[in-house]
Amino acid sequence: MLEVKTSKLPTLPLKTIWMLSFGYLGVQMAFSLQSSNMGRIFETLGADPTRLGFFFILPPLAGIFVQPIVGKFSDKTWAPRIGGRRLPYLLISSLVAMIVLALLPNSGSFGFSIPVALWFGATAILFMDLSSNIAMQPFKMIVGDMVNEKQKGYAYSIQSLFSNTGAVLASIFPFVLTAIGIHNTAPSGQIPKSVIVSFYAGAAILIICSLITVFKVKEYPPEEYAAYHTLTKEEQFEKISIFKLLARAPRIFWTITVVQFFCWMGFQYLWTYGTGAISQNIWGIVDPASAKYQAAGNWFGMMSAVQAVSAVIWSYVLAKIPDNRQKGAYALSLLLGGIGFISFFFIHIQIMLVFSFALIGISWAAMMSFPFIFLTNGIESAGEGAHMGTFLGLFNGSICFPQIVASIASFILFPLFGSSHILMILLSGFLLIIGASNVFLIKDI
Repeated sequence: MLEVKTSKLPTLPLKTIWMLSFGYLGVQMAFSLQSSNMGRIFETLGADPTRLGFFFILPPLAGIFVQPIVGKFSDKTWAPRIGGRRLPYLLISSLVAMIVLALLPNSGSFGFSIPVALWFGATAILFMDLSSNIAMQPFKMIVGDMVNEKQKGYAYSIQSLFSNTGAVLASIFPFVLTAIGIHNTAPSGQIPKSVIVSFYAGAAILIICSLITVFKVKEYPPEEYAAYHTLTKEEQFEKISIFKLLARAPRIFWTITVVQFFCWMGFQYLWTYGTGAISQNIWGIVDPASAKYQAAGNWFGMMSAVQAVSAVIWSYVLAKIPDNRQKGAYALSLLLGGIGFISFFFIHIQIMLVFSFALIGISWAAMMSFPFIFLTNGIESAGEGAHMGTFLGLFNGSICFPQIVASIASFILFPLFGSSHILMILLSGFLLIIGASNVFLIKDI
């Protein structure tokens, strides 16, 4: 019979909970700059739209290997001079991500041929995602380490607030920079200056926000951590392989993964084909060299900002949902997101996309909070607090694997759908609805 344990984590001051996640603003800004501009960047560099999925395989492929390793090593790390348990990984990875953020949008500016520019961009994306994955994971882990069950919903809502604030900034930068006169078009094969400057700003904000969290947060030393999580010395220093740990993962780990699979496939297609879908449906053109396509790229950024603002507002709603109604709120949120994706297909007026992306933002807010609340509580109940980081790293596979599947499937689906960007977005809507229908299969233990 499973021994159920309850952690004895103290109630934290609200200021501490905010500081735990402040650096996430910068990390999420870097991630959002990457995800909202990848399709635009690679099509502008000359990538074949039917092969876009190749470039989108690399980031989740990096994440699926890196995050469990980061979790496993950080579970046993203690380096108080450079942060503690999780924060040293944030510090080092943020420095790497800052450098790659500055290099990525310049892929077309070094005089490379189209194939070389594409490979340079793909390599930059790989390192960008390696570093952003390492930087992102400590924020999920540190909430599980330091926040008790009563405050966990609030902590993840604050994390969602910072996450979506970073996404808003990342999304509107190209649009705002274009409005103040920075060029939004460039010679064939080069990235517009508005995008390049946005990435520079993102790099600066990333490192500043990460340093604030590193200097303001004090993680619990090993003795306190063990006491708060009711761990014996044997449990605290248990050596076990990632695969053996995966085999004893609580049931909730696997049942959430089913829901995650469909949701993250849907969002992968949004990031891959969003700019092209807007250009196709609103401007009636999909030529990456055209000013209209680049305008669509800016508008996709603005709509991503709408999604992020909607997610911030909905996060506050979700934070007030009682525990016994969280699954219902999760399912409803995903259903509304699916409707948002489907409505995208029928909209041909630019401003009307606000409606679609507001609904998509509702689903994003739920995806950024409920799976982690359910999982971290399940890990604690199963008495696996000593391996919190490793389990969260392994759980990242439920985010990365569906993105890989989606990218590989796009090689068949995109041509099958007549190379239509907007039909791929329509497919995303049905995927989220399938995810919503599986929420009540989630079992607590």
